[in-house]
Amino acid sequence: MAGGDLILTVLAARLTADIQSQVDALIVQFGLQKRSTRRLADLSLQQNSVQLSKCLDCIEHRLVGEVDVEAVRNAARVLSETLSADIVIQADTRDHVQPRLVCFDMDSTLIKAEVIDELARRHGVGGEVAEVTERAMRGELDFKASFRERMSKLAGLDESVLAEIAEELPLMEGVERLMINLKRLGFRTAILSGGFTYFARHLQEKLGFDEIHANELIIENGKVTGEVSEPIVDAERKAELLESIAQREGFTLGQTIAVGDGANDLKMLAKAGMGIAFRAKPLVRAQARQAISTSGLDGVLYLLGYHQQDLTP
Repeated sequence: MAGGDLILTVLAARLTADIQSQVDALIVQFGLQKRSTRRLADLSLQQNSVQLSKCLDCIEHRLVGEVDVEAVRNAARVLSETLSADIVIQADTRDHVQPRLVCFDMDSTLIKAEVIDELARRHGVGGEVAEVTERAMRGELDFKASFRERMSKLAGLDESVLAEIAEELPLMEGVERLMINLKRLGFRTAILSGGFTYFARHLQEKLGFDEIHANELIIENGKVTGEVSEPIVDAERKAELLESIAQREGFTLGQTIAVGDGANDLKMLAKAGMGIAFRAKPLVRAQARQAISTSGLDGVLYLLGYHQQDLTP
């Protein structure tokens, strides 16, 4: 696929001379020219910014040239892994497309946990369920089948455990800063999760998401039955939800952003104008158009072109 103008964003714990020279070599390798360069985040200015998920450097190059975009992305991904930095390629549509909707996976994206594994651990079936979860995340199992298998093992779990886990959910680094700024900047935000509404609602109240779409646990007489209401939110459903929310709100797909970490997110990432694999499995990083692993979730703000001075710390 040939493309014209591109944006190349580099996020790193520290933007060393070596990283910068290897990124410059990548740009030259593909015959691209720099139209402009901006330092979006500067480590030296962040020492007192305790709200940051972690201090980082970020530089953005706007590039021109006719290239095979997929080839540039693949080379950038390989170099990212070599340098322990994120080198992110996107089409430069910034002058005429304003993103408006950001959709997030929940487990291992907004929170540092897979809730179904936590429920299983409390119910004494942790090992069995975690193994199935891991295989599903890698794309080795059909999500719906694996989800029903895992759910069946939770039958009889006491409802009180859900409340305990909800209170203890460990938030992903950078999510609070990201949400404060997305709300301030007027973005619509949604959770599209193969997890459970019980926990998505908790995050909605805590962080201010505009809407949530997840699986509804069926609870009878204070016990989890091991079943959920249909339809199950799987990969296809996430992609459908992203498109239907955009349509309802009057946004184009080009104005949408999706963020997720697992194979169950790939269709949503592909559907969105920008699809970001966040601290994702290798399969997901390889297939997603954008990926970040170095920064916290607030790194998404730099991919949108915001400067640290424009953002609430």
